[in-house]
Amino acid sequence: MKTQLHTLETVAAKGRLLGLDMVYQCASGHLGGSFSAMDILTVLYFETMRVDPARPDDPDRDRFVLSKGHCTPALYPILAQRGFFPEEDLKLFRSVDGHLSGHAEMHHVRGVDMSTGSLGQGISAAVGMALAGKLDQKDYRVYALLGDGEIEEGQVWEAFMSAAKYHLDNLCAVIDVNGLQIDGKTADVMPTEPLDKKLEAFGWHVLKVDGHDLTAVAEAFEQAKGLAGAPTMILAKTVKGKGVSFMENQAGWHGKAPNAEQYQAARQELAAALAEKEGK
Repeated sequence: MKTQLHTLETVAAKGRLLGLDMVYQCASGHLGGSFSAMDILTVLYFETMRVDPARPDDPDRDRFVLSKGHCTPALYPILAQRGFFPEEDLKLFRSVDGHLSGHAEMHHVRGVDMSTGSLGQGISAAVGMALAGKLDQKDYRVYALLGDGEIEEGQVWEAFMSAAKYHLDNLCAVIDVNGLQIDGKTADVMPTEPLDKKLEAFGWHVLKVDGHDLTAVAEAFEQAKGLAGAPTMILAKTVKGKGVSFMENQAGWHGKAPNAEQYQAARQELAAALAEKEGK
């Protein structure tokens, strides 16, 4: 890897702490799926993607679409740490006085390539970006992150078919397979497994990885760059609420803010994890 593993671990640990502070301060937001995706976004922005915070609109940059658009408590802390805007701005999350809306917004947040929120639509935008890159003979790559609850949307599978039809090997998507959604287990709400077999049948290259193993995630993204003729899907097995013991694997933490007592307990755990990484 180009980036030291310790650096990536520290960024992810700090990202979870910043995300917790954001959601607590505005008493609103989605922590569970943000914490499960934090390691994936860390690798994307600090290891894999070709981006320049000084030139967020560079036409030759790699693109990222947060298809599960409510998980901005993961995306915004990563963008801030990468230098797209000051970390101080995170305090205005979901505030009428700020520019950081609860769902990803491209017109007011530097570094966001596509506004998302309505689940199922982000991957379609990513397919369009990748197709445009092919038509324009550009070498940028497009990345997208979906939730495993989100893929119950029919539009997702239409996008998957389109990506395969146009042989978009410049597209790499990730499904955050944490097994939970707002109403409970994905297996109970609407079973989608076996995802690997279904995606292969839809014409995708499929890779499977531990979504919290930063080295393995980085290697999967690198491997995807060499897979030709079809888009690549990385199935990342994760833990919803990763990093906070009482939030982990609990569907109830999909989209609620902690109270004062819960916040202090969660912050103590996350701060200790960050201090451990910074002390190495």
